[in-house]
Parts: sequence; structure tokens; C-alpha cells
Amino acid sequence: MATITGKPDAFSPPGRADAGRFQASRSIKIVDSVMSVLIRAGGVGVIVAVLAIFLFILWQILPLFRGASVELLSEHDVPAGTYAALATDEWSELPALIAPDGRITFVDLVGGRPPQTDDLAETLQSPIAALRLVGGGNLVVATADRRLAVVHIGYHPEFKDDVRTIVADVDAGAAISLGIDAGRVVALDYGDSGDRKVAVVIVETDGRRSVRAVTMRQRRSLTGSGKTVVDSAVEIDTPFDGEPLEVLASSRGDSFLVRCRGGTMYSFVQQEGGFGLHQRFVPFEDAPSREISLAQYIFGDVSLALVNSDGLNRVFSLFRPEDNSPRLWGLTKEFPPLAGAGDLYAKSVRNKTFLVGSGDEVSLRYSTTESIRWQETLPFRPTLATISGKNDRIVFLDDQDRLHVYRLDDPHAESSWRAFFGKIWYEGASEPRFEWQSTGGSDEFEPKLSMVPLIFGTLKGTFFALLLALPIALAAAVYTSQFAHYKVRAIVKPVMEIMASLPSVVLGFLGALWLAPILETRVPTVLVLLALVPVLAMLVGWLWPKVPLQVRNRMGLFGELAVLTALLAAAFGLALVAGPLLERVLFVTTDPHTGQRVADFRDWWRHATGLDFQQRNSMIVGFMMGFAVIPIIFTIAEDALSNVPQNLRSGSLALGATRWQTAMRVVVPTASAGIFSALMVGLGRAVGETMIVLMATGNTPIMEWNVFSGMRTLSANIAVELPEAPHHGTLFRALYLGAMLLFLMTFVVNTVAEVLRQHLRNRYKTV
Repeated sequence: MATITGKPDAFSPPGRADAGRFQASRSIKIVDSVMSVLIRAGGVGVIVAVLAIFLFILWQILPLFRGASVELLSEHDVPAGTYAALATDEWSELPALIAPDGRITFVDLVGGRPPQTDDLAETLQSPIAALRLVGGGNLVVATADRRLAVVHIGYHPEFKDDVRTIVADVDAGAAISLGIDAGRVVALDYGDSGDRKVAVVIVETDGRRSVRAVTMRQRRSLTGSGKTVVDSAVEIDTPFDGEPLEVLASSRGDSFLVRCRGGTMYSFVQQEGGFGLHQRFVPFEDAPSREISLAQYIFGDVSLALVNSDGLNRVFSLFRPEDNSPRLWGLTKEFPPLAGAGDLYAKSVRNKTFLVGSGDEVSLRYSTTESIRWQETLPFRPTLATISGKNDRIVFLDDQDRLHVYRLDDPHAESSWRAFFGKIWYEGASEPRFEWQSTGGSDEFEPKLSMVPLIFGTLKGTFFALLLALPIALAAAVYTSQFAHYKVRAIVKPVMEIMASLPSVVLGFLGALWLAPILETRVPTVLVLLALVPVLAMLVGWLWPKVPLQVRNRMGLFGELAVLTALLAAAFGLALVAGPLLERVLFVTTDPHTGQRVADFRDWWRHATGLDFQQRNSMIVGFMMGFAVIPIIFTIAEDALSNVPQNLRSGSLALGATRWQTAMRVVVPTASAGIFSALMVGLGRAVGETMIVLMATGNTPIMEWNVFSGMRTLSANIAVELPEAPHHGTLFRALYLGAMLLFLMTFVVNTVAEVLRQHLRNRYKTV
């Protein structure tokens, strides 16, 4: 037998001598182990980082949804007596107890000084007939001889031997005659806006009550404010349904309310020659008991807190009817009822918080959001209460002559689920609405912090951006990957990727200062373009295959593109000519001043639809943000289409399918998972865009799908408001809530996208 010698066969199992060449070296194993650990650590680190961001934002917004914290701090005995009003300094260290006869007793809760007393009857040299505590630390007093005085109770700190002491100042101004010949003042109120002052009194004469309004003015001189004199004193001759019990003067000095027995309220406003009846209303007309046990203004004197004898608690506010007639009082809020008739009231001077009570039950409520911030049954029966100027203390006086000081912690009273996501009937509005308006020009302003307009604006901006970007990006991706020559693809793809690197602030700048003024007067031209370009593109696509092959070959590589470009240029030229013609034919209105017919799309749009037309609008956002989104969608979708295995294309073409049929029925479904990923990435880019929507729109938080109005998105709102938001204030945390909504929207979209992508991938995967 012959023996065959030589090298081992290449396909034979390796011998023992060369087995080691298939084993990895120790260094490779070490590197592989280290990289595996680093990759796992990186993945875990990403998850931890995202979770940490989520928890940090959540930690910032949780205080928005907590109620008020009220805690007993101290209790103090006070001199025995009957008291009609309770006031306190902003530190709640020296409360003032005001008796019906005009004695003011100051109780030192910190320094232990004995109570100090001021006697207004002695100061004014007349017994006190009626008094009322009004805003600004003022006490309005009517004397038995029918004079009126405004007493200011002020506080200031003094320092002696490094000891701080709060000192009270009682300044009783000169008493003014009410111009009443007979009768006794049984109730009064006072409103002062600086220029306008009004005192409203109920006078009882021989068992009959009448209402008198006294307007006053303060003389001015070069040295400052002068003497206050009576301007007019008129008796209200309106017949009341019941006996007048109480008057409430607005702090603006231009109106007042009269509460009558039987539950009827009368509203009077200043008119030429006096005060005229503005409205008569019955707040509890539909309730078993119409009798009003408590009626007081809420801070701002635009809303009225009312409680009937059964404990029903309602808020009536001045609202403007839809026909723009004068504002009327109407029911805007209804709170859960109290245990019985309301006999305790105090209001904050910083927001719309008010305290109501019945017996030993007290409830701290916020008018705007219709929410209960705190409610408790106290171990005593309070007769008077006040909320400090800093809104951090509540002081109660009980029926056993003891003061109870409670710490109040409610930094975000205006926030609640309803405030952020529900319809709110704001003061002065004609109906409940979603509204964002974080700042205002007066102390009476209500913060409006609804997230709904911002969510709507985010979706609106995203919709118009994708409306432009999706068809262009996907059509370009299909054309580049399936139909264009590889040399054309080598030019188009890098150019599109360079477009993605353009800063969004540059696009926003161009949209706001260049594109918006151009398109403002050329909307009909844009409409013609939007209709003409797709038609011409499809027409070229239908006609090009019918051109003889010899002609197409003679035109070279870029012949088809050159023809399409030329036709698109012609379309632009045609649109520039047809747009103004279309405007003169279809978009014509009549000028109300001259009566002439004017061709102006902007005026036509306002008259035809009743909607606004703004220069910076959603159309501008659609163009500029679409320009930013197109490269992202195109790049990812084109890669997905190009990576479809060539054997699928070849098999489809071999079976007789056209290139178009192959692209639409084979390539696109196979690449659908990647195309869907491209859409989701583009969607995320549009949702989170900030600078374009900030600069290219009016940035107004309105809720309408009008393409010619702007919007405000969540991201743009954060960019605009954050520099002005007080640290850890309600607005500050509300912006974090907007960030959380963006976070959740992105998370949900990405999660759904991944699930659908996996589904599409499994459905169209190739073996």
C-alpha cells in the first residue's frame, strides 16, 4: 500500500499541535471581559440617569399637589370682653382686639408686655355707633353724632439693646360729617382707591332702615395729600325686598353691595349724579334656604364668598356676558357645604384664599380652583379669625377669651389638578376656560396655570411641522434609495445630512425676520404652490417613462432631475403670477371705511372665518420646523430602505414587477420598522423643538387650529418663563410640571414606537 505524505488536508480536524491557534489569547479575553462590563455599566448608567432625571423633576412638582399645613403654635389669654373684629401685624406678634365701643386692645404674644388699649370714642369725642375692619389695616368708624373716621392701625419694629419689639400706631384721621340729620348708623363699609373714596352706611330711623352712599375726595396740594372732604351724600331710593342688613363697599370706590333679609343682594355702581342699581340677584334662589348668613369679598373685591343658613358655600364673581354688556354677578364656584350657617370669615391679602367656619368647624378654601386647602374641627369655638399679611399665620379668638395662633404653610395655594388640567372660570371671564397667563399687572390678578393650552400648542406645532416634513422626507428617501442613480445619491444624502446640522436658532431667526414678512402678503401664492407642485411632480413621474429610451439616455445622468427642476421652477413662476390673480378673484372684502372692494387675503380670512391672522403663525412654524425635521426623517428612512436585501428586489423584478411596484410592495413593507423609527425620531424632534416655535410664532398660549395664528409649546414656555420664575415658587414648579409632561410624552411615544417597530420587524423580517 502506498503511503501518502504531505500537509494535512485543509478540511481535516486540526491536530493536537495546531489546536491552540483557535483559542483567544489571554489579553483578548481580558479586553473582552472589560468591555462587556463597561457596556453593561453604560447601559445601566443610562437607565439610572433617566430615572434620576425623572425622580428629580417629580421631587420638584410634588409640592404643587399638597394641601395646606396648619399647626398650632401657641395659646394666650386675653382680657375678657366682647370683640367685634380681630387684626394682626404681618408677624402675628401683636394682634389687635377691637370692641364694638371702639376700644382697641393690643396683646403682646412674644414680649409678654401687658395689654395696651386705645379708646377711639375718647379720641373722636363721641360714642361709637358702628365700625368695620377694611383692607390695608384700616378701621372705618361711625360715631353716635353721625360722623365718619378712618382709623389706620400700623405696626413697625423698634430695636433697643438688641431686642426687637413690635410697636402699634393708631392714627385716627379727622372725622367727617355724613350729612345725616337723624337716625343711628347700624352698619357701614368703606372703599378707597386713592382717587375715589366711598362710605356706605345703613341708617336706622324710627325702626326704618335706609342706605346712604357718601363719596369723598382728598384735596391735593404741592406739599402732598390734604384734607378729605365730602363730595356728595345721597340716599339710595331703590325699594328693597327685605330689610338691609349689611353693606359691602368695593375697594375701588366705584360700587357697593347691599345684603337684605330674605337672601337678596343688590349691586350699585357709580353713575353720573350718584349710584344706580346695577343688578339684583338671589345667590341661593334654588336652595332650600335663601337666607344668607355670611357675605364677604374675596381679595380683589371681584368675587364674593357666600354661605347660607344651611351651610351651602358659593362664590359669585363679576363676569362679562358673551354680548360684551357690563359685567354682572354670577355663580362661578360651589364648595362642599359647611355643617351649619357661616359665622366666621377671614381672607388672605396675598391670594384668593379665604377661611370660613361654622361652629367649631373651619375650612381654608381657594376661590379660583374651587379647592379645600385645609379643613378641621377645632377643640374650641372660634368667634373671630384673621390671616396674617405674610399668609403664614392664622389667629383665632375663641368664646373663652383665648387667642390661638396657628402656623400656616401653603406656598402653592393656587395649584391643583384642576388648576393645571381642568377648566377654570376666572374672574372677569365669560365662561370656564383653559388658560395660561402666569403674570399680571395688579395684585388682584389670578395666576392662570393651565397646561392644556401648552400641550395643545405642542401638538399643533408638531402637526404642522410633520404635515410638511413627512411627505417630502419619505418621498425623497424612497426616490434616493430606489430610483436615483448612485452618483445622485452620493450628492443628495450628504447634503441632506448637512441640513440636519443647521442650528434651530438660525432657522427660527430666518422664519421670524425673513420668511414671515414675505409670506404675510403672499398666502394665495403659497396655496397655488401647495396645489401645483405635487401635481407637476406626479405628472413628470407619469410622463417620464413614456419618453423614448434613446432620448432619456441622450439626456445623461441628471436629465430627469434637470427636467423636474425646470418644471418646479416654472411652477414657482406660475404661482407668483397666479397667486395675486387668485387673490383678486376669490379673496375680496369691502373696506368698512371707504366702502371699496379690497383684495386682501388677511382681511378676507378675518371676515370669512372670524379667526385671527398673525404674521408669525403656524404656517411659518410648519415650514421652518419642517425644514429641521426633514433631514432627520430622510436620513433614517433612506438607510432603512437601502438596507433591504438586494435579493428581495431582484426576485421581485425577476417575477415581472416594475420598479415602482417593487419599491412600494416589497421594499417599503420590509423597511417599515426603520421607516417607523424615522417618523418617531422626527416626531420627538418636533415635540421638543424650542427656538423655532419661540421665534417664529406669536408665542401666545391659545387653543385653536387656525393655521394663521400662533401657539405656545411646553418647551418654549419653559424657555420664556424660567428666567422670571421665583426659585421654588409656584410658577417655578409649574414649569417643572411642563418638563415632566414633555418627559412623559417622549417616553410614551418612544415606548409605543418601540413596540410597533418590533411588531413590524417580526412581521416583515427576512429569513
